[in-house]
Amino acid sequence: MQIQLGDQTLQLHVQYGKQKKISLQIDMVGLIIVKAPTGASEEMIRSAVERHGEWILESLRRNAAARRLPAPKEYQGEDKFLYLGKEYLLHELINTSEQDVEKLKLELKKFYFASLKKIVAGRIPRYQAVLKVKPKSIEIVESRTKWGSCSADKKLTFNYRLAMAPMEVIDYVIIHELCHLLHMNHDRSFWRRLGSVMPDYREKGAFLARQGQFMTL
Repeated sequence: MQIQLGDQTLQLHVQYGKQKKISLQIDMVGLIIVKAPTGASEEMIRSAVERHGEWILESLRRNAAARRLPAPKEYQGEDKFLYLGKEYLLHELINTSEQDVEKLKLELKKFYFASLKKIVAGRIPRYQAVLKVKPKSIEIVESRTKWGSCSADKKLTFNYRLAMAPMEVIDYVIIHELCHLLHMNHDRSFWRRLGSVMPDYREKGAFLARQGQFMTL
């Protein structure tokens, strides 16, 4: 579920249960978790969140300021780079005989693009069979804001930087986008279908929110 607070569009992760009141929780990675009674309407949830809008925005600002920014990569010496959730020296991923930093960066980017393309091509079939969906096309792209996307005409895109994430996190993004072929928004039906394939999807989303800033060149 999404909600507009000020100039920000925020994603709410709604959890339904036996509690009698709606409660809010924001963790250090910026996940907004709303715990609501079973049967609570979307209007009730939105109203509760809006009443605490100022607190939510201030908490998000504090959390963002507390998270440290990754140090720039040197592309020489002992700097390490992520691939499938593990760290490698640059020469373990690409040929480093070329000493020009910009060319090394370009070669590493090409490596991630090619790797993710191969990974996605191998993982998509198993999940589209489970979900009984078929995307029109699949493309690996460069994006600063999205890990994946699904267009109205069933075209899927995946951020090349996902190649830096563990395989189960890549699977999460793949399943997430495939589920959008069934439900274009993030309503309850979407999260229910996602959860039926990957019950611990919240952990994978939290990983991206927490570690995504370090998955960069």
